[in-house]
Amino acid sequence: MAASRSGVMEVTIFGCGYSGKAIAKAFIADGVRVTGTTRTHDKAAALCAQGINAFLFDGETLGNDLRAAMRDTTHLVQSIAPRENGDPLIGLTRGRLRETMPKLQWIGYLSTVGVYGDHKGNWVTEDTPCTPVSGRSKERLEAEDGWMAIGREVGIPAAVLRLSGIYGPGRNAFCNLERGTARRLIKKDQVFNRIRVEDIGAATQFLAAHGLGGIYNVTDDLPGPPQDVIVEAARLLGVEAPPEQPFETAELSPMARSFYGENKRVSNAKLKAAGFTLAFPDYPASLAQLMRSNSWRG
Repeated sequence: MAASRSGVMEVTIFGCGYSGKAIAKAFIADGVRVTGTTRTHDKAAALCAQGINAFLFDGETLGNDLRAAMRDTTHLVQSIAPRENGDPLIGLTRGRLRETMPKLQWIGYLSTVGVYGDHKGNWVTEDTPCTPVSGRSKERLEAEDGWMAIGREVGIPAAVLRLSGIYGPGRNAFCNLERGTARRLIKKDQVFNRIRVEDIGAATQFLAAHGLGGIYNVTDDLPGPPQDVIVEAARLLGVEAPPEQPFETAELSPMARSFYGENKRVSNAKLKAAGFTLAFPDYPASLAQLMRSNSWRG
């Protein structure tokens, strides 16, 4: 079993959804005991079946059993999105984090590369000034600042993981093609950044195990046009790619359209310099692996 600086590592993940479960899997594979939260009894049962000690958390109240588990937590991962009134966990533990988690040694906060805003397709690093466009990205940036401040306050490393577009088993271009929801939107010079969910799990485990704090972009090596991903997935699946659609005339939800309002290439050089190696460094190899392993449906 993996050890922390002063005994056995105990990880608690707030928000054990798609990324949270991948993070839990990475820790469990290393022999670490993992506690995770979710919002429903059915999801809690599913987490338990995966070896996760599951608790219900509605974002407003910490139950007694969850509080008891938090007292043994050495490494905290927060993946729940902030609300208009801020990060729910910060609100519930403000000024009492050390009391609530007396053994805590490391904090990991899952954020988004959306905090950078639009950079006209240019490269951004962790040192690039953030100019978030959407309200949700502004809230994420405020939560980042909050967790970094808490880390300084209690004297432990706090890592902010800025995630790019997440995909993996059960959530990928193959699934969209099969469902008939894949779209080949064309917007001149538009690129997106992406990350395989298993690499999110591995990166979180790596930063926690090494006690690393600070901001890290968690993204692959190959920012690229979103339509190219659809074409490659269709080729591997042996189906015809959907027709091209000009972005300007496409019917999109406000949220979908907002994603195209930001254009940047996100560097992962800092994470690599820390010693982390991506298992899935680009989408062509990653899609091929999903197809080869027949794991794309999840």
